[in-house]
Amino acid sequence: MQVDRPEVSALEKATMRHVTLRLVPFLMLCYFFALLDRVNVGFASLQMNKDLGLSAAVFGLGSSLFFVAYFLFEVPSNLALEKFGARRWIARIMITWGLVSACMAFVVGPYSFYGMRLLLGAAEAGFFPGVVLYLTYWLPAAYRARLIAIFMVSVPVASFIGSPVSALLLELNGLLGLKGWQWLFILEGLPTVLLGAACLRVLTDRPETAPWLTPEQRDWLTQRIASDNAKKSASGHLTVWQLVRNPQFLTMAMICAGASATGSALAVWQPQLLKSFGLTNMQTGFINSVPYGIAAVLMVMWGRHSDHTGERRWHTALTLWLIAAALGTLAATQGHLVATVMLLSCCLIGAYSFKGPFWALSSTWMSPKTAAAGLAGINAISNLVGGGAISLVGWVKETTGSFTMGLLPIMLLTFLGGVAVLLLSRQTPAPSAEATPRVSTT
Repeated sequence: MQVDRPEVSALEKATMRHVTLRLVPFLMLCYFFALLDRVNVGFASLQMNKDLGLSAAVFGLGSSLFFVAYFLFEVPSNLALEKFGARRWIARIMITWGLVSACMAFVVGPYSFYGMRLLLGAAEAGFFPGVVLYLTYWLPAAYRARLIAIFMVSVPVASFIGSPVSALLLELNGLLGLKGWQWLFILEGLPTVLLGAACLRVLTDRPETAPWLTPEQRDWLTQRIASDNAKKSASGHLTVWQLVRNPQFLTMAMICAGASATGSALAVWQPQLLKSFGLTNMQTGFINSVPYGIAAVLMVMWGRHSDHTGERRWHTALTLWLIAAALGTLAATQGHLVATVMLLSCCLIGAYSFKGPFWALSSTWMSPKTAAAGLAGINAISNLVGGGAISLVGWVKETTGSFTMGLLPIMLLTFLGGVAVLLLSRQTPAPSAEATPRVSTT
């Protein structure tokens, strides 16, 4: 279905415009700070590692522990969102992670670094899949890839804007007796607390209770969402335990893991990789932002094209193969800054353009009752793999002196993920509790 078809009614246009303007910009801002508070450790490391005596392996392990806690608490957090309502639960997530992120300024060594990264992962767990689930309450299926891609443009934008801002905050070194990396954590963490409080006023749990829509708009949107859900409700419901044993679900998680590992590993290690070319902190900040700026534009265009054509499989698979090709070439460009930046751009274009089509595809693959646990489970597993990739790069860097060698396993994962998308999504029904479907190859 194409959302810009001529027969779209005036009521539909007005409703979707109102919903989009009300929810998407605010959620983008929230997600911007989620990513900023998650990955600013990469820029903090330019000063923090020396101050605290953290080796590459220790830093990589500590950074990856975020994803361990994120994995453990992701599904319970998303189920809690359904129980307590998105408005209150998303507010809770943001307030707690903002406080923990600001407290990262007070780590004093490896063990406190490990502990705070674990706490940050537990606090933030459930935010992204919770927002994706929340958007399925408000967005008809035909709008999801485009608007999810617009929402998720916050991911590269967080690094595009955050890179030079983080580098600038490092220049506050010595102000009021605090290090620059301490100011970075404090000044980028506290705004999240304020946004969390704002969630209680801005967000509404469901369309049928939205006072900011007219009665006609509420009725149309409620019926449209119900109609979309009815088309897939017959596919059954999986419990959490059935889900984790389901090959189809695990394959979807593996598909997502390649893009997630790419984004996570580069968010943490890319600043150090670029600085190894002899750049200053400010030069590193501005050059680090270039690949993210390009990716921010192209991911929206790719999501729009996926919605316009109604095609999801190839729009997902091609992005993974772009990552694989760029990572396979990156190891050969050591010592060449321009070539390295170009290939890093290709990696991030693939990692972020992947998101809109993939999450639109996965949300239609699962029944409504399975979506809360399913979306969270896919995201949790993929983030756990991403955390492992961060630690692996740190270990390889300490062992071989090369950042890029540690990225080669991700190349294989993304290549296989692209193949799996084409196999899994060919007319494959959603998994049911009664039977585990096989991947169709017809």
